[in-house]
Amino acid sequence: MSAKVGVLALQGDFAPHAELLRSIGAEPRLVRNPSDLEGLAHLVLPGGESTTLHHLLVLFALWDSIGERCRRGELALLGTCAGAILLAEDAGGRPPTLGLLDVDVERNAYGRQIDSFSRTARCDELGGDLRCVFIRAPRIRRVGPGVLVLAKDGADPILVEGPGILAATFHPELGEDSRVHERFLALAPRSPKPMGAPGGARQRDRSPRVI
Repeated sequence: MSAKVGVLALQGDFAPHAELLRSIGAEPRLVRNPSDLEGLAHLVLPGGESTTLHHLLVLFALWDSIGERCRRGELALLGTCAGAILLAEDAGGRPPTLGLLDVDVERNAYGRQIDSFSRTARCDELGGDLRCVFIRAPRIRRVGPGVLVLAKDGADPILVEGPGILAATFHPELGEDSRVHERFLALAPRSPKPMGAPGGARQRDRSPRVI
């Protein structure tokens, strides 16, 4: 039986994600409202314009639904480019973020869309080099101690994994390499926070994790 995986389809490049997932035997479902999340254990937050995506997620009552389902251990998430921004703990104050992944990011750190580029990055965790397409890409400025860096562009982390979350600053859906999506489909949702566990801000190690 093929795996059902959601692809947020409010704005951005959701169609290439759905096509790539279909090519590896998954059954993508376009997600546009909270009822579309029912029965899903995986959801892709695609690239696009992060401020617009935040606005639409709130407008269509998906912002809180996605955050709550992830925190309850019901939903694993893949965020690419703008999607990675929305998952981060901090993106410089704009747009608001879900705070689900212990990283800080800088939006549009590589320049405008005309400055887009592709580059090969080493990724031993996925079995070899990845060809990465960067389009108005964010830069990960801080990686928390519970986040694994899977690939880098120079010193900059570009593919990271936290509990129940995979995030890429590039566009793994552009091309025929399905390894990022395959790893995502194998990713289990995070363990839910135990009842009575303390909340609020946490102390964080500001130094990047080195692998």
